[in-house]
Amino acid sequence: MSKPTPPPANGLPVLQRPELARSFAYVGGAWVAGTENTTVKVTDPATGATLAEVARLNAADSRRAVDAAQDAWAGWAGLLPQERSVILRRWFELMIENREDLARIMTAEQGKPISESRGEIDYAAAFLEFYAEEARRPNIEGVTSHLPDAEVEVWREPVGVAALITPWNFPAAMLTRKAGAALAAGCTVVAHPSSETPCSALALAELGERAGLPAGVFNVVTGDAPEVVGAWMKDARVRAVSFTGSTEIGRLLYAQGADTIKRLVLELGGHAPFLVFGDADMDRAVEEAIKAKFATSGQDCLGANRFFVARDVYETFCTRFAEAAKALTIGPGITDPDIGPLMNERAVAKQEEHIADALSGGARLLCGGKRDDAGPLFFQPTVLADVAPDAKIMNEETFGPVAAIAAFDTEEQAITRANDTEYGLIAYLHTQDPRRIYRASRALQFGMVAVNRTKVTGAPIPFGGMKQSGLGREGSRLGMEAFTEVKYVCRDWA
Repeated sequence: MSKPTPPPANGLPVLQRPELARSFAYVGGAWVAGTENTTVKVTDPATGATLAEVARLNAADSRRAVDAAQDAWAGWAGLLPQERSVILRRWFELMIENREDLARIMTAEQGKPISESRGEIDYAAAFLEFYAEEARRPNIEGVTSHLPDAEVEVWREPVGVAALITPWNFPAAMLTRKAGAALAAGCTVVAHPSSETPCSALALAELGERAGLPAGVFNVVTGDAPEVVGAWMKDARVRAVSFTGSTEIGRLLYAQGADTIKRLVLELGGHAPFLVFGDADMDRAVEEAIKAKFATSGQDCLGANRFFVARDVYETFCTRFAEAAKALTIGPGITDPDIGPLMNERAVAKQEEHIADALSGGARLLCGGKRDDAGPLFFQPTVLADVAPDAKIMNEETFGPVAAIAAFDTEEQAITRANDTEYGLIAYLHTQDPRRIYRASRALQFGMVAVNRTKVTGAPIPFGGMKQSGLGREGSRLGMEAFTEVKYVCRDWA
């Protein structure tokens, strides 16, 4: 049986199921404080109040989590696929049953509006439901033999222990998207959530235990990333690593994984372009632009950063987009505003830096441009027009509620500007010309293209980017590939 969790800090919300407010790490089916018994402080970005003191595990503790996952692997991989499916399905059901509590935990530690948190819980649960079904599908492929008297098969087998490293902006969905695929494939998991938002992952571990995940199959190791993850990158037993976060850290993990030839799935930066052509439905383009820029207060790798608008509709779009941005509400996530707080002071400082740089290069400030009176981590929705190509905001992810707009004259110019980045995650395209839709969708160097809409993600689709936006795909059946090895068997009965 698990040890009871200590009472949560006063800052955590009151929950229908208080046991979801965990502060210990979860290793080998037990709630543990770590050998040094030190903690990481989790704060509410809306108020600065302390929410919890979560266990800070060290490198030795991190290796013990791998021990637990390695010991559990044979038993988990040896289950019938339908047995794994039942457990994943029950985990999904428990997430839906506890949707409101999970959303309140997320809003408290991450800051996003409560309606967005509820949406993320639904989105996160959908990955467990999807991979519960994928786990049932046979993974043996018959191949026509090229040799006489031989039978040929191709099997997919789980790679072993998978390390999952998740970010602070989507603390539930990024964990279930990775864990659902890995567990369905027959891998066991060691997971490291961001130290800024660990409570959501620990709540999911509580529900996973209730769903029937055997001890050691799913482990959540809280603490400082360099210690926790560094130990995993050196450990040859960790065969696959899935990371969502910055391109800078992705490069580091790519290099660290080379010594033990780890499977890598990297979901990295976005810096998405948003293209509006002269024939676009302007009402829809403005509405979708607001969604693409300001969801999660702009703290989204799918967030539109660079807006390129045809010159004949440029001023119209700028005016209407700025008016819509000014109408957005700002406040603590629990009050369900349009814009919540940013995650930390570094994020706010980056907004200020990018705005000042753009203005110094001749950009126009159409709205916003400064911190909001709601609190030190709140920033006003900001729209900049006439932004120069060499401005920082046109070349770096802002990861906040600041939009940069520039005009274009030709389709070729628009595509060239959109592709002029090291990133290639998603591009947004607004036009009603079917031939241009085809041409531009082909020409845009991005792993995903959203045409006349913003929402494109979901459990059945392959999520991922090109260039330095990452490696591999998450979601869909393709999301299981990094967690499996292909084994070829050629058999003669003689």
